Amino acid sequence: MLEETIQVLAGDCTVVADGADREEHRGRMTAVVKPDNTVLVHDGESYQPVAWLTRADSVSTTSGPPEGFTLVAHKDEMTLRLAAHERDGFGQYPVSTAGTPVGRCPDCAGALVRVDGVSCVGCGERYGVPDDATVRDDRCSCGLPRMRVERGYAFDVCLDRDCESLDAAVRRAFDREWDCPDCGGDLRILRRGGLLAGCERYADCETGFVVPAGVVDGECPCGLPAFETESGRRCLDSTCERVAAPAAGD
Repeated sequence: MLEETIQVLAGDCTVVADGADREEHRGRMTAVVKPDNTVLVHDGESYQPVAWLTRADSVSTTSGPPEGFTLVAHKDEMTLRLAAHERDGFGQYPVSTAGTPVGRCPDCAGALVRVDGVSCVGCGERYGVPDDATVRDDRCSCGLPRMRVERGYAFDVCLDRDCESLDAAVRRAFDREWDCPDCGGDLRILRRGGLLAGCERYADCETGFVVPAGVVDGECPCGLPAFETESGRRCLDSTCERVAAPAAGD
């Protein structure tokens, strides 16, 4: 279930922002308190807030008599106070991060959106997705969309790594396929923060390379595989400068 909420307070209010300078405003305004304690107070005139406090250290709201409420927020030497003389609204509502729609959640039928991964607007379920992944229209048997990710080959796997693992797909394709340039041992496909091709003789040999986003395109003169990436052709070893363009007709 979604746990984050946004608080909305509206009415005929006086707002006082007190810090290096003091500003006071009165009018019919709406205050928004975001999950990160950012407070925004808007009137009906400008696109900018009348007053605001970004990521306050503390925020307290109190519903007073039926016609009123108060809000007090502090950050460092800054204090923002809002007091309602007449209340139009005082409520708390579920909120999520907004993103690009990519499908429907098989669990709750809520919208799946792409932003810092993929998350469900309805139930809040989140799936980690590589930044370079393309979320596809076709679906896995579990009901989730599939994604295409280039890690040596173009792999199509489920958004849920517990359903279909990108790591396992890359490991099946490339584990022990390449030799360590320093000791001749096999390079194993490992997860160490990111996907690595690391020497099997670790810790005696600490050679390891991040598997880039791209597809294998021949061999670098150094003996390691070359990759065609969005930024051009490169060696598995990002420090190698010997990689050459493929020969005509390859």
